[in-house]
Amino acid sequence: MDFFSACNSMAASVKNAIIPLCGTEEGARMIGMGADGTPTKQIDKVAEDLVIASLREHGLCKTLISEEIGKITIGGEKGTIYLDPVDGTFNAVMNIPFYALSIAYAEEGQIMKAFVQNLATGETFTAEKGKGAYLNGSPIQVSAVVDLQTSAMSIYGKHFQQDRIFNLMQKIRRFRQFGASALEISYVAAGRIDGFVDLRKTLRVTDAAAGVLICEEAGGQVTDLDGRRIVFADEVTIGTCLIATNGHLHRKVIEYLR
Repeated sequence: MDFFSACNSMAASVKNAIIPLCGTEEGARMIGMGADGTPTKQIDKVAEDLVIASLREHGLCKTLISEEIGKITIGGEKGTIYLDPVDGTFNAVMNIPFYALSIAYAEEGQIMKAFVQNLATGETFTAEKGKGAYLNGSPIQVSAVVDLQTSAMSIYGKHFQQDRIFNLMQKIRRFRQFGASALEISYVAAGRIDGFVDLRKTLRVTDAAAGVLICEEAGGQVTDLDGRRIVFADEVTIGTCLIATNGHLHRKVIEYLR
């Protein structure tokens, strides 16, 4: 089974399993601590177990790095898959329809394929290195907005970063926080928002790898706070900051954050 067919199959299984848990005490029940150092909810474990079983069955990668279980060997011949079984767990357990299955496939440290599906709506963002980005099979591209004053962005920061964030927020027209980074970066790719900024230094490779490829293949730009190409650690306990924009606004965003 090829990567995207397998991802669609896994998404269908995960969706069927977790939808009944959304908005329930059972789905929100904490059952342990994930490899990333954050609490594992029942809904996360159910989703991850299903994906792991499918990956083993189809041998889609040699190594899996996932938010809950950490780094394990799957048994395929090559490649690494970065998995967030439920991106936006809080949204899922509160039955807010903005949470996703996020899967990225890499070879030799290079993300080659990406899949992000909003499990509540079925919207599916995909990308393959050098072949563009797609929403439900149709090509997508970032927005053409060139002025911060007319832009809309998703912005995250910690309390002690208020001054830095306020500098940027004063310049943009609208800011939003949707609560699921893979989907939000994919929204930049689709031109629904013009940028995604996360200064918390908590984004891990499992959170963002798929979204980054989708955004870049749609014509966007993704960097760290200094404008350098984003580099993730192959370790779910290590986070980073990230800026993703339509490209036109990128340098301006970095300047105001400084």
